[in-house]
Amino acid sequence: MNHISDRRTFAIISHPDAGKTTLTEKLLLFGGAIHLAGEVKARGAARRARSDWMKIEQQRGISVTSSVMTFERQFDGIGGVTFNLLDTPGHEDFSEDTYRTLTAVDSAVMVIDVAKGIESQTRKLFEVCRLRNVPIITFVNKVDREGREVFAILDEVAEMLQLDVTPMTWPMGTGSDFEGIFDLATNRLLLPEGPSREFQGKVIQTTGVDDPQLDAIISARNLAKVREEVELAQVGYPEFDAEAYRRGDMTPVYFGSALKEFGVDSLIEALAAFAPPPRAQPAEPAAVEPTRDEVTGFVFKVQANMDPNHRDRIAFMRLCSGTFKRGMKLTPTGHGKPIAIHSPILFFAQQRELADEAYPGDIIGIPNHGTLRVGDTLSERADVRFTGLPNFAPEILRRVALKDPTKTKQLRKALDDMAEEGVTQVFYPEIGSNWIIGVVGQLQLEVLLSRLDAEYKVAAGLEMAPFETARWVSADDPADLKAFTDLNRSAMAKDRDGNPVFLAKSAWEVGYIADRYAKVKFAATRER
Repeated sequence: MNHISDRRTFAIISHPDAGKTTLTEKLLLFGGAIHLAGEVKARGAARRARSDWMKIEQQRGISVTSSVMTFERQFDGIGGVTFNLLDTPGHEDFSEDTYRTLTAVDSAVMVIDVAKGIESQTRKLFEVCRLRNVPIITFVNKVDREGREVFAILDEVAEMLQLDVTPMTWPMGTGSDFEGIFDLATNRLLLPEGPSREFQGKVIQTTGVDDPQLDAIISARNLAKVREEVELAQVGYPEFDAEAYRRGDMTPVYFGSALKEFGVDSLIEALAAFAPPPRAQPAEPAAVEPTRDEVTGFVFKVQANMDPNHRDRIAFMRLCSGTFKRGMKLTPTGHGKPIAIHSPILFFAQQRELADEAYPGDIIGIPNHGTLRVGDTLSERADVRFTGLPNFAPEILRRVALKDPTKTKQLRKALDDMAEEGVTQVFYPEIGSNWIIGVVGQLQLEVLLSRLDAEYKVAAGLEMAPFETARWVSADDPADLKAFTDLNRSAMAKDRDGNPVFLAKSAWEVGYIADRYAKVKFAATRER
């Protein structure tokens, strides 16, 4: 039970450029996992973001794949806590990867840019969290830059996300007036130092914002404004309620600057104190509690070529119950045969170490060669199946054109690998030999071509396909399905599992065909 209660498995979600990857770096730095935090856009391999290790990520300064990082820290009154941090892509084109990652966490940190507030992708990711009742801590970033008023940010979170908000810290001015962060729970004032005005550990203990010693530290104009604002906030917003937060009804709000290292320590302490330990996971025939004796887990991500020298394939498994030990045999759903897991690994971004033991909430990597896929359940007794990890209908379809026809075999291997990872989907048309790939967003196409070249040495281009979207088709009566597929063979394909897929020229055509064939079901998502 101790090993379960000291786990915190969380994701960081945000709109692109809100500072999510920088915050990830600083959490690792403050957690003692690294000694040098590299800025995302800094030059040189040693100063690149540790969670961004793909070639395209390093070139463009963005996250395009989920990374897993584990670190530990000691806390007064709590003891040691093991954090499993999942850094997710913020870009909307990688919503599938992010969605599946959010199925593997127990809580999330939502990063908001103080100048921009809640942006479209932030809201989409929040809705995914709400579907699973994932509790959220809000971190308002970049308060050392010009931005919106504090109350405007708090009210926007409350109104747009329909959450109770409780400010836990308060900025002493913003932008050029920024003079520090006041912790409302501990009455500590964090002050900037040095020419770049960073937080270097200077903390003043006070009795509250009305403490007279603040008059000599903070400018009179800033201090008068903050004292008035804090008084209004304490009246206007509810007190923090840990149970309401864990239910997903309330979000504690922390202000800070990840780049200048303000507010990061408070965020780690909040995760340790408030974020829930491993929770029950939805499954059939019944939800799986972390206290269950048998080892169970599910694969939420597969990643190829994390180490290009070894051409490896790693399945990321969220452990849901039981105590996993190296060498155990677990049975994947749909496979039937138990597999022995001899070399399970714990991650620190691209680095790794062997895991002799793992507990509920932990993320372990299982080296495999196509045996495990996204959505697979692994268990000792093969009597459970975890739910809620669907494939999504693609919104962009393209044909892949090889520049060297002798590389057909390598192309097939690469497309299969990336389809297993969930980066793309591959469809094999009933008529014609051109494979069609499907993605949710344009950036995924760039990632596909970049990885084909960098990891598989396959030069390829993309051609327009005569289709725009796809739907999985099924029917209660097999005769109805056969009649439909026979009449629409030119638009039919199979996915990697051999399931029938209808390729449509437009969303309008999907609706038109669905109306004509009332006995056939057209699905935009599909679970394994």
